[in-house]
Amino acid sequence: SAATQVNIAARRNILSFPSCLQVGWYNSLLPATLRLSYPDDTLAVVVLSTPAMFEEAFLPFMEQRGCQGLSDPIDQCVRHHITSAVSQCFPEQKVDVRFDYELLPSRKPKFLAQTAAHVSGAAFYYQQSDVPDQPWAGKKMFGVCVHPRFGGWFAIRALLVFGDVTVGSELVQSLPPDCVPSREARIQLLEAFNFHWQDWSYRDIVPPVQTYSQKQKDYFFTPPAQRFALLKTWGFVQSEDDRPDPSSDAQSQVNGHG
Repeated sequence: SAATQVNIAARRNILSFPSCLQVGWYNSLLPATLRLSYPDDTLAVVVLSTPAMFEEAFLPFMEQRGCQGLSDPIDQCVRHHITSAVSQCFPEQKVDVRFDYELLPSRKPKFLAQTAAHVSGAAFYYQQSDVPDQPWAGKKMFGVCVHPRFGGWFAIRALLVFGDVTVGSELVQSLPPDCVPSREARIQLLEAFNFHWQDWSYRDIVPPVQTYSQKQKDYFFTPPAQRFALLKTWGFVQSEDDRPDPSSDAQSQVNGHG
């Protein structure tokens, strides 16, 4: 399968647990302005990263290549590994690679990462509407995905759309595991994510098999504009012109982009 091939080709732990979906599953949940412009039976693959990505992919990437240009170093690492995997696995196929940090000219995201993860069965997207008798008196609460094995200690990195590959009934949609089933736990999750995201507690809503190392926590807790200085203290020296653009990560500060 496409997911298996990408997983084999990619560096271990940068592309993990890829999950397949039909574009129609994704589009059915969204307004026309946010849908993907592909037929409903087009194959797509959601790509996640696990906690081990930081030490096993990102730090070696920085050691070997450093930060090129102005974009965020994590984004550069993810782009490198994913595009390399796609080129290796599917040199003759049309693959539309959409990264979680990319925006369209309209400033809308190229894909809604959490929606894609949910419909693929990779992680359950808990939203305000999943809580009956909401206690927040009309206040907007942002939703968050929870992985059955990693809790909140993972990231949704990309969506690969295989424009020339169609799938039928052989691809059966699997619902993501509902690992936060009670109303009380869902309230706890959404309040921790919306009000106390800096303390990482929402990520432990289910017991994770692995969490971020202290070094990785230090990196993602550091504001984007100061990460260049942190990398420099770790021995990754860059020129002044190669500092990452702090604005490029602005959309990701709520979850640390990790």
